Amino acid sequence: MAKVFLITGASRGFGKIWAEKFLKRGDKVVATARNTNDLKDLVDQYGENVFPLQLDVTDRNAAFETVKKANEHFGRIDILINNAGYGLFGAVEETTEEQARGQMETNFFGTLWMTQAVLPIMRAQKSGHIIQVSSYLGLITLPILGLYNASKFAVEGFSETLATEVSGFGIKISLVEPNGFATDWSGASAVQTESIDVYNPIKEAFMASATPDIFGDPEATADAIVKLVDAENPPLRLLLGKMAYPSVKKVYEERLAGFEEWKEVSEAAHGK
Repeated sequence: MAKVFLITGASRGFGKIWAEKFLKRGDKVVATARNTNDLKDLVDQYGENVFPLQLDVTDRNAAFETVKKANEHFGRIDILINNAGYGLFGAVEETTEEQARGQMETNFFGTLWMTQAVLPIMRAQKSGHIIQVSSYLGLITLPILGLYNASKFAVEGFSETLATEVSGFGIKISLVEPNGFATDWSGASAVQTESIDVYNPIKEAFMASATPDIFGDPEATADAIVKLVDAENPPLRLLLGKMAYPSVKKVYEERLAGFEEWKEVSEAAHGK
């Protein structure tokens, strides 16, 4: 049976690649973008199986209205993929209030609003799968991406909690955590802070480490996402790419070692 997907940020990158993958196999997709003209090629090729909707995910009312329209159009929403987001590049000290709030409004609050909007529908259906496009930088950090890291850590926190709250309603939650991929996430979609010279050496080292070989092929993620959405018992977390697992494993081992080293101090702080 064909599934009904609602995908935010479907005009480019992962969102578009995954939308096309689902459409090619006969699924139906509600595709959202800030500009629906960017979805015209999908509509031209897949016709009535695509329902394009204009959406700025930072607008909570618009998020709820979009979910309502999607449900009315296809009669259900089987899978929500919260993909809309962007990267903010710059040192924490350099980040303006506007930039910090903008990063959280899109990456965190946009994801939260869409999730809240779809939950009543999925509860009524007694089924559903919400996929949050997080990042391996929601588990570990890199310099020059402090606010991006923070936004994805926040998505991880509320989504893991949500999974424990809605499992009894037949709703599944998955966090997809890619490492770097060759999308425009760090290009046209990115925002840059105004540089403070003292951070230039850190930025230069960061850029030097970003060699082409560490970036995955975004097209290769499509099969993994299909396996995720078709799984009877999907995982809470799915890392994507060859860099993610060893990076996360190394950091978590270091964290555990630090906890162990300070264990006596930690326990003594409990009191009696």
